[in-house]
Amino acid sequence: MDTPDVLHRSIRHTHDVLADRLDGARAMIATPGQPRKNFEDVDTFLAMTSKHLSAVDAVLVPAAQKLVPDGAVLVHEYVRSERDLEIALTHVKARAYGSTYEAGRPWSVEWADVADALGRQRTSEDGLADRLADTLDGPALDDLTERLHRAESTGWTRPHPYAPHTGLAGKVSRRVMHTVDAFWDETEGRMVPVPDRPRREKPGLFTQYFLADPRFEEEEPPPE
Repeated sequence: MDTPDVLHRSIRHTHDVLADRLDGARAMIATPGQPRKNFEDVDTFLAMTSKHLSAVDAVLVPAAQKLVPDGAVLVHEYVRSERDLEIALTHVKARAYGSTYEAGRPWSVEWADVADALGRQRTSEDGLADRLADTLDGPALDDLTERLHRAESTGWTRPHPYAPHTGLAGKVSRRVMHTVDAFWDETEGRMVPVPDRPRREKPGLFTQYFLADPRFEEEEPPPE
């Protein structure tokens, strides 16, 4: 693909943001007098990543299963990489909230596992986007991308690697976990950021010509 479509751009933008959030979370800058303050970046990273994964499950996975040849195989491979990332995130969450089972595991190892899994996840999502772009036209990809953004607002905010991810069970699970996560986020006073969307650029004249969708700037009114 010579020119990235809107879906590819959206996924790559999201993962660029997540990579920046990961860097901030793993820095874990000490805050004397506020021992939990440095975990706010960890919570933010966990929430943003979880919401994005939930949205991909809700929008891109069903589309791939339905529209892409051999979509079931593609989705099976995708879900495996997604669960690997969620498991790594679960270890980080447990360590951040004082789990005794994670206490002897160095933070450097925890973050290295997350970084590796996040890189594989990015590759898997690009693979989904590749196959969908081979199947759908531009307007359909635009619609899929818009649905992906909307789904992030209602996604779960914590990793749930062992919950169902696909099919009717996955749909029900996302609704239940969103409600449960929202309750605990409110109880714990946990900040959940709004997903960051890439800025959409206006199509150039060449693109407008081939899309048969010319968009002219408003002309100045003639002087009276």
